[in-house]
Amino acid sequence: MRHTEFWARMESALGPGVAQFWADQQVLSALGGRTAVEALDGGVPPKAVWAAVWEALDLPVSER
Repeated sequence: MRHTEFWARMESALGPGVAQFWADQQVLSALGGRTAVEALDGGVPPKAVWAAVWEALDLPVSER
């Protein structure tokens, strides 16, 4: 997964106005106590970050 696909999925799940804010602010234990943005900036693959976001948001399996 590329970063562009990650952000497209975020916007699809949360909306364009909320996705970036949520990714900047929501700390996820699955990412070692980091936000999605911190994890991406730290080199965590977007697919792994998306898996943590997917779980945290309790999204449907079809969006995994």
